[in-house]
Amino acid sequence: MVSVLVVDDRSLQRLALRVLLAAEPGLDVVGEAVSGAEAVLTSASLRPDVVLMDSRHAGADGIETVRRIARPAHLPRPLEPVTAQARPPRVLVLAPAGHEGYAYAVLRAGAGGFLFEDAAPEELTAAVRIVAAGDAVITPGLTRALIETVRQQRTTRPLPRTSGLGTLTGRERDVLVAVASGWSNTEIADWLSIAPTTVKSHVSHILAKIGARARVQAVAFAYESGLVRPAA
Repeated sequence: MVSVLVVDDRSLQRLALRVLLAAEPGLDVVGEAVSGAEAVLTSASLRPDVVLMDSRHAGADGIETVRRIARPAHLPRPLEPVTAQARPPRVLVLAPAGHEGYAYAVLRAGAGGFLFEDAAPEELTAAVRIVAAGDAVITPGLTRALIETVRQQRTTRPLPRTSGLGTLTGRERDVLVAVASGWSNTEIADWLSIAPTTVKSHVSHILAKIGARARVQAVAFAYESGLVRPAA
């Protein structure tokens, strides 16, 4: 059973989301919150699998809310083992179409997914399950747009070796460079002459080592660590 906390300051929208999710087998809405502060406290108390958050909280305060939910300071560091009980909730952010600007910031903050509010009901419920399983959900076409945003940044901020770059194997670095170039798993598999499932495994290991939740966060890491240089 996937437990969900719904965060929205509009009562009708909260009710609609609760009804939609409750009607799906395997999904259970365990609570609601109307603000970022309440979401952090309720999340810590109820420990849901997924926090479904409206983009009204994805401004400056909302980004910090995502960070506090997805990366609590008391949890083990990325390279330390994390028990099921200690694992923080996954955050899925909903936003109106045209709000792609929020996506980069909330994904960097630790969100596991970004979905437009006009998504079909079955897309939303599927996204909740995907995020709960630890995979990333990003709207079609958004990944490459975010990659271009990172590429166009003129400066990089080298990260300390403890950030995870020094723990990557040579093959994992190759995969990360390809991911940062916007290649799909199939394209990477063809390039390295390995199976797509092996690429997926490498990507999972990379995310774990650098403490990232989603593929786009790994892209940002590749540029910020200096592994890949921004376009001139």
